[in-house]
Amino acid sequence: MSRWRAEKPYNELPPPPSAEVLETTAVLKAAIGARAAVAQLDQASRAMPNPDVLINTIPLLEAQASSEIENVVTTSDDLFRHMEDDDSSSDPAVRETLRYRSALYAGHEHVVERGLTVAAAESVCSMIHAREMAIRALPGTRIANPATGAIVYSPPEGADVIRDKLTEWERFVHADDGMDPLVRMAAAHYQFEAIHPFADGNGRTGRILNVLMLVEAGLLHLPLLYLSRYIIDTKDDYYRLLRAVTSDAAWEEWICYILTGVEQTSADTVATISATRDLQADFAHRARAVSKGGADAEFLAVLFEQPYCRIATVIDRCGVSRPTATRWLSDLAGAGLLDDHKVGRDRLFINREFLTLLLNDRGSR
Repeated sequence: MSRWRAEKPYNELPPPPSAEVLETTAVLKAAIGARAAVAQLDQASRAMPNPDVLINTIPLLEAQASSEIENVVTTSDDLFRHMEDDDSSSDPAVRETLRYRSALYAGHEHVVERGLTVAAAESVCSMIHAREMAIRALPGTRIANPATGAIVYSPPEGADVIRDKLTEWERFVHADDGMDPLVRMAAAHYQFEAIHPFADGNGRTGRILNVLMLVEAGLLHLPLLYLSRYIIDTKDDYYRLLRAVTSDAAWEEWICYILTGVEQTSADTVATISATRDLQADFAHRARAVSKGGADAEFLAVLFEQPYCRIATVIDRCGVSRPTATRWLSDLAGAGLLDDHKVGRDRLFINREFLTLLLNDRGSR
C-alpha cells in the first residue's frame, strides 16, 4: 500500500482493488439485500402511471439534502415554489440547489447518450456552479477537520496527475470484471472523492455520479436512488470510513456502509412511491366530486408534478383557457384540496397533502 500522510498531496493514490479484494463475504452478503431493494425500487417506479411525478419531486428533495451537506441551506417551500425556473428566486442558495437538480437531469441525459465519463463529471460540476469548472490546476488544496482545523487529507495535485487519476476512475467504472455494480459504485464513490478533481462541488458531483452509475449499469431506469439524506443522518460515519479507506485500506467497512444506505434508501423510496400512488387515487376521487377539472387526467397529473401550481401551467399543459384553468384550480381550493396563495399578481395553488407526504417520509429516514 502506498504511504500516505494527511498533509502531503496523495499523488500516489492507487486505483480501487479488484473484485477478489473488494467482494468479501460480508460485502457480498450486504450486496444481496441491497440488490433486492434496488430491484424493488425499479419495479415500483416502472409501475407508476406518471413517472414525472417522481422525477420532478424526489430529485428536488435530494438536491436540498445534498446541498445541505455542503452548508447550502434552503427550505423545501422555497424550492418547490421556484421549481419551474432555476433562476426565478432571489435567494442564491435556492438557485444553487435548483441547479443541482438540473445538473442531475443533464448528467442522466449525458449517461444515456454517451455513457458515464469524466466529461459527464465536468458537465455536472459546471452546471451546479453555473460556470465552467475545470480540473484543479493550483496547488494547496487541503481538507481540514471543521472543528479543529487539523488537516485530515490532501488530494492529488497537478492537472495532469488528476486527469490520470480520473482516467483510472473511468476505466474502473466500466471494467468488465464481473464486480457487483453496487460494490463498484461504492468503490468508485470513494475514488472520486479521494481524487477531489474540482476546486469546489466534488461532494455534490460525486453523489450525482452514484445514481448515474446505477442507471448505466441497468439497475435503475430512472435516477431515483439518492443517498444524501442517509449521509446526513450518518455523517460522522461517512467521513470516518472515507478516511479509513485512505489510511488503512479499510474497504470492507466502507462498502458495507454504502450498501446499507442503498438498501435503506431504496426501501424508503419504495414506501414513498406507494404512498404517492395511494394519495393520487384518493385525491382524484375527491377532485372529481367537486370539479369538472377533476376528471381531466392531465390536470390531475400537473398537480402532483408541480405541487406549487400556477394557472399558466394548467393552461399550457391542458390546453384550456385561462377562465377554465382558474375555475378548475379554484374549485379544488374551495373544497380544501389545494391551498390558494396570492403572490404578487400571480396565484399559487399548493398541493399541501402531497408536500406533507414527501416531507414527512423524508423526515422519517
